[in-house]
Amino acid sequence: MSTTRKLYGKDLSQYENMDLDELLEQLTPEEVDMLTSQVDPDDTLMPPSQRNSYRCEKRSTGPLNRKKLIEYITHQAMNDPDRPEMVPYESGKVRGKKWIPPPAPLSENREKLEEEIQLDLGDEYETALGDATENELVDLAAILGFHSMMNQDQYHASEKGERLDSAPGWAGVTRATRPKPMAAEPPNMTDPEESIERLKRDDFELLQLNLNNIKTMSDEQLKRLCEAVAENTRLESLMMANTALADKHAEHFVTMLEKNNTLKELSLESNFISPAMMARLVKAMVKHNNIEAFRAANQRAAVLGNKIEMEITKHVEANPNILQLGIHFEFNDSRARVSAQLQKNRDTYRLRRIGRAPRNVTAGLIGGRRAV
Repeated sequence: MSTTRKLYGKDLSQYENMDLDELLEQLTPEEVDMLTSQVDPDDTLMPPSQRNSYRCEKRSTGPLNRKKLIEYITHQAMNDPDRPEMVPYESGKVRGKKWIPPPAPLSENREKLEEEIQLDLGDEYETALGDATENELVDLAAILGFHSMMNQDQYHASEKGERLDSAPGWAGVTRATRPKPMAAEPPNMTDPEESIERLKRDDFELLQLNLNNIKTMSDEQLKRLCEAVAENTRLESLMMANTALADKHAEHFVTMLEKNNTLKELSLESNFISPAMMARLVKAMVKHNNIEAFRAANQRAAVLGNKIEMEITKHVEANPNILQLGIHFEFNDSRARVSAQLQKNRDTYRLRRIGRAPRNVTAGLIGGRRAV
């Protein structure tokens, strides 16, 4: 059985077999435009230009000319008259409802303090706590471990068993202590030229050279310094932190590490050495394996990168004599492998010091140090 389709009470069965093409051919152009203007704007089967009722009938004037467009808009804005106001302006007269800001809400802590909580503690506790002062309640909270109910001064005083003289109570605020004035660090008075001359003549008293924070050394001085250290046989520690060293200066340090076999400690912290040059410095230490402590943290590049970290890790694992490495590693794999190698080197150094090193280690040592 077929049901009769109706619309507004009218039977629609007579339109079921009607040819729509013939019906559209009978429409006038005005009726076609009216029909096409009533479309669904969200119908994705139709192009965007046909989903709206607006139809531009003007002919194209050519490509967009931004300058002429701005001039036309400016001309229209200057020549069009302003719309007259329906109500003339009066100075000092407020039109409409004036906005009044709502009162500021009370803070949560203040609301909590003002709330009264009724607890039935029993006669014994009511008698003990009824006459207790605010400071005594603070001490009781400290004993019970209610740390969030106290400030820092109250907490540390309760841990030490002391009582605060100011008696701040529950609303007490910890004030910042005034920092103690510290004297400025004195400048490094080491003379680079004198140090270079002492290095050249192999002064036996010059075992440590501290040139930290000296940024006035020229490129020529740094080159002569590295050449003097490369030929020196007495120096054991060279400190050059915060001396504005760049890659062009680090090239001389690479050559120095490849030639010198007595230097034990090298510090190049707080400079401008790139990660690639850092890897070259660690690689240069493998040639003689005489460096025991190398510090090069706080450079311009905060992150070395996975490739550089793995390269440094490979060179550290090939160095059995390094004990301290001051380089920040971002990846856990490199950090764990370097830590394991340093711990292994420390264990070997300890066995070497007490005379219990394995044969394959003592065979290359003379007087507790590696033979060169």
